[in-house]
Amino acid sequence: MAAAAKLDNPGGIGGLESLRGLAEIEATRPADLMKHYPKDQGVIDSDYVYQPPLIPHSIRHYEVSLNANKCLACHSWKNAKEMGATKISVTHYVSPQQGQVLSDVSPSRYFCLQCHVPQADAKPLVENDFKRVSALR
Repeated sequence: MAAAAKLDNPGGIGGLESLRGLAEIEATRPADLMKHYPKDQGVIDSDYVYQPPLIPHSIRHYEVSLNANKCLACHSWKNAKEMGATKISVTHYVSPQQGQVLSDVSPSRYFCLQCHVPQADAKPLVENDFKRVSALR
């Protein structure tokens, strides 16, 4: 009986749908459409308390590595006013381990894209009934 099941379902997905859809692992399917990132769409409202702000501009070709952080060229406290950008939160200058205020961005907060993502015109990956926190409306 197990052999018959393998013949009926060679990919072994058991009728389950993943983010790839119902495509068998071995099957080639068309690529998803590229996501559209609107240009300079202004500040995007938060949907829940303590949500990291979304990035309202393209970050293509931005380097955020051990040696450089393009985000800080505009968003550091030193540069934000001159660049007309939002300052990064003071929490980014606090060491979470010791609670110490640092003179530069904390190493644990240096890699911006761990928390902050560009706003994309993309459909949700899965259906949900999420509702914004009423205080943020």
